[in-house]
Amino acid sequence: MPAETSPLANLPGPELLETFDNQFPDREYEIEIVCPEFTSVCPKTGHPDFGTLTITYVPHLKCVELKSLKLYLQQFRNAGIFYEHVTNYILEALTAKLNPRWMQLKAAFTPRGGIGTTVTAEFEIEEGKRR
Repeated sequence: MPAETSPLANLPGPELLETFDNQFPDREYEIEIVCPEFTSVCPKTGHPDFGTLTITYVPHLKCVELKSLKLYLQQFRNAGIFYEHVTNYILEALTAKLNPRWMQLKAAFTPRGGIGTTVTAEFEIEEGKRR
């Protein structure tokens, strides 16, 4: 019997994300990035999912380079993944690459079948875990 592969195995990794040095690492300030054209695919129905991702973070030593973020997010266009999973997966990739002081990813998906869903996941460096 062949080994079962994880549904996350074919998703883009954090190596696609580029960073640049934070020139004010001692100052706590917030960066908010809004990505209004995120798309993925429902793994159950195969229907497209559309959402707005809002990434808010307090950088430490690194900031995310926006063009690489855009190209990274476009890799999910044909990926079959649930809202909850993609939100946490992207948060994990960003925090692995940036190691921010704090980060929140809010994924607001367009209603389908009369139901809208927003998934919010957070990372805090003090605790070193998602909340």
